[in-house]
Amino acid sequence: MKMIVGLGNPGVKYANTKHNIGFMVLDEFARQKKLTFNKSKFEALYTETFIGMEKVLLVKPQTFMNDSGRAVRSLMDYFAVAIEDIVIVYDDLDLPAGKIRLRQKGSAGGHNGIKSLIQHLGTSDFNRIRIGIDRPFFDQTVINHVLSGFSKEKEEIIGFTIKDGAAAIDYWVSGHPFIDAMNQYNKK
Repeated sequence: MKMIVGLGNPGVKYANTKHNIGFMVLDEFARQKKLTFNKSKFEALYTETFIGMEKVLLVKPQTFMNDSGRAVRSLMDYFAVAIEDIVIVYDDLDLPAGKIRLRQKGSAGGHNGIKSLIQHLGTSDFNRIRIGIDRPFFDQTVINHVLSGFSKEKEEIIGFTIKDGAAAIDYWVSGHPFIDAMNQYNKK
């Protein structure tokens, strides 16, 4: 079983913010597979499907970003998902908008959602898909930056990046090792 987790904040207020790009990538993947997030458990919305012979869970924690690890840990335990069978999709302000980076481990890099995951999972060795959202302008706080929408100039490139994120997920869940997904999608 594979579990894909998109990080974000629940509610309409946050729906189109940079911090919710993890949700946006999962929504795109679900749209392509004609899935709906119609189940709820352990403070998370999720859906499940099979891709080939592999059962796949798509998960959107509803605990707010800073406590994402709690929902993820509970679902991993409930469904008996191994750490190597998860991928976390999230925003990264250290990458330019339009860049996607897949990694198998790493630090939180100041990202509170990832800090929560590391705390609840007991390790920083888990697969990630980082989606670039740019750094804030010199007169903007990080909080205001991540909780704001994308500029008109960035919307098109972000749309392509969301599709790339969904494609990277599809590539991995279709049976390719995560290292191969890294080699395929880190070129962009």
